[in-house]
Amino acid sequence: MTSVSVRDRASTPRHYLMCRPSHFDVNYAINPWMDPAKPVDTALAVLQWETLYDLYRSLGHTVDLLEPVPGLPDMVFSANGATVVDGLVLGARFLNSERAAEAPAHAAWFRAHGYEVHVPQYVNEGEGDFAVTDSWILAGRGFRCTPEGHQEAQEFFGRPVISLELTDPRFYHLDTALAVLDGDEVMYYPEAFTPGSRAVLARLFPDALLVSKDDADVLGLNAVSDGLNVVLPEAAVKLAGDLRDRGYKPFPMDLSELLKGGGSVKCCTQELRP
Repeated sequence: MTSVSVRDRASTPRHYLMCRPSHFDVNYAINPWMDPAKPVDTALAVLQWETLYDLYRSLGHTVDLLEPVPGLPDMVFSANGATVVDGLVLGARFLNSERAAEAPAHAAWFRAHGYEVHVPQYVNEGEGDFAVTDSWILAGRGFRCTPEGHQEAQEFFGRPVISLELTDPRFYHLDTALAVLDGDEVMYYPEAFTPGSRAVLARLFPDALLVSKDDADVLGLNAVSDGLNVVLPEAAVKLAGDLRDRGYKPFPMDLSELLKGGGSVKCCTQELRP
């Protein structure tokens, strides 16, 4: 085990934007996790979401709320609606028409709270495909976000954007295959990426935590870290142990109802970076 894996950890207060799943349902299928034939318990989804919301607040984080809009069942996945870096807001442009109206709803919230919003020309789905480390913005492509969207983000934020190609439709967003733990420390599932992208990740992050297929298959990488506390799906049992070995404190969460929509902890959590 490397020295980076056993160093002391410290949490940093974060600012999140979430959206209560008041209208959550699965009445269309735009990723392999979604099956409209399977019943959805919206009340249970709300209860699971509220447990996550309460946990963030108990850990000392600030959580703002985006008002859910009837007819937009995926708004609970608030991470997809924008990317905020250095106080700059890059809005989203969704690939699928079913989610298109979420982008202006997010933009309206940011404008109402004093932010200027850059409305993108090219497809990007917010933090679904953008992961921010200290040195880079990692950007997924292959299913949703486009290379042009990556270039647009680099020009807007003035930070280097590293494009990574996803190959498995189950890992349709970067945040299903990779998570930032702290600084330039990440964890990821190698088989979700092309060989070239795996080589880039290995070069940039030689001490990364590599995640097993079993943990990836339950969206264990759809996780949120504050530098010490890592909130992740409870089914990712081995991953929780691996995080403990590296000095992190895992907080397993049951978001099984929201998983029917193809999302979990990170999908529900947009970070507002000052």
